[in-house]
Amino acid sequence: MSQAMIDAVTPLIDAVGGELIAPDSVEPGDVLLEWKGRVVTGVRLPRLQGALQRVIATVEDQLGAPLSDLSREDKQRAVAMLDKLGAFTLRKGVEDVADALAVSRFTVYNYLNAVNDR
Repeated sequence: MSQAMIDAVTPLIDAVGGELIAPDSVEPGDVLLEWKGRVVTGVRLPRLQGALQRVIATVEDQLGAPLSDLSREDKQRAVAMLDKLGAFTLRKGVEDVADALAVSRFTVYNYLNAVNDR
């Protein structure tokens, strides 16, 4: 049954950029996953370094194209999604998203204002 539990959580681990770790390789800071009182695996969560790129990749996967290839409407939707995922709380988030969208920072701020006005 533990393999079924691992199979069930693997998509979630992948989505957050985590890594499954063998129980004997667990380090401080890893999350232990137990099944019926037994540690079956550990999860190593990603470091913050690269977090924005992972969030952008998630949105690109959901929208089916690189951010720079999206239509104006889809770029606005991407900004709304990125905002919900916390992309703009990261240092240089607006600048990096603007680069990924191939638009100016001013445009990203306009998209954010439009999202927040809704």
